[in-house]
Amino acid sequence: MSNRNSIKKNWTSWHHLLHKEILSNELIPERANLLIAVSGGQDSMSLLHLTNDLKKQYNWSISVWHGDHQWHEKSTQYAIELKNYCEENNISFYSDQANKKYISSEEKARDWRYKKLIERAKKLLIGNETQNNIYLLTGHTNTDNAETFILNLARGSSYAGLSNIKSKRLLEDKIFLIRPILIFSREDTKEFCKEMKIPVWEDPTNSDLRIKRNLIRQEIIPTLESIYPGCSARINNFAREMSSYNSERNDLSKLAYLNCKDKKGIKRVILNSLCLEARSTILNRFVREKCKKQLSSKNLAYLASSIFKKNTGQIDIPEGLKITWDKNFINFEKS
Repeated sequence: MSNRNSIKKNWTSWHHLLHKEILSNELIPERANLLIAVSGGQDSMSLLHLTNDLKKQYNWSISVWHGDHQWHEKSTQYAIELKNYCEENNISFYSDQANKKYISSEEKARDWRYKKLIERAKKLLIGNETQNNIYLLTGHTNTDNAETFILNLARGSSYAGLSNIKSKRLLEDKIFLIRPILIFSREDTKEFCKEMKIPVWEDPTNSDLRIKRNLIRQEIIPTLESIYPGCSARINNFAREMSSYNSERNDLSKLAYLNCKDKKGIKRVILNSLCLEARSTILNRFVREKCKKQLSSKNLAYLASSIFKKNTGQIDIPEGLKITWDKNFINFEKS
């Protein structure tokens, strides 16, 4: 059977949607080098299967990376079985095993995964000098997007934190992070794996409700769906709107900042003509030019209020700096 006939036979509506997403958003170019993060669960296995089916159309080179967290007794066995699956399908396989005492939280485990992924990506770049870039693919779905929104909302996140997960971003020089299946839900990936008879190695720790994301996924979102059916889709739509709003806000604040800025400093009269939130945003841009450590929203609001109320003053900020102001201008000095 020819490659064309083989592709046609395996082509599903999921393949069509992913193919359309890649083309319309220019997520992954032709002849790209892909490193796919695969846990073995339904989302990452759907991503691997779909990507492997599409690779001949795009002339992609595909490798798999698996992170063994050692969080459950079968984790090493799962890693071996996943390796065997990849070898049977002629897919290069790489893995790393964590020391579980160093990844005791969700945040630490995520940081470890990305660190190891980037390390492997750099090795692949060195080994293939003809490749200009490498693309790291993860199996995040729009269900993950809704979960992240609820988590960040509960934490009191900023507008940026309430924005939807980006489908493409630059991690480091020549290394891009791509999330191609944000167009699908977990129900979609479950159905796809079932229909295509794709093996799945489900991590038993996913049922541990002490892990915050599991609690959101298994109890909070289903409860919200029972009260307001379709709420997950609406949350995703709102997160997309927040992304657009945040981009617009950043662009407008940049214009406002340039209008306030002078070679002598920030023009205090113009700054004080704006609302507190706008003043805080502009001062944040000003501080970030000199100080790597970002001020909290509370400290920015205090700074903006102080500059508004007092004709002269100074406030210490990190890295041995202070902000000073007089009747006309706001500036930096060393403490």
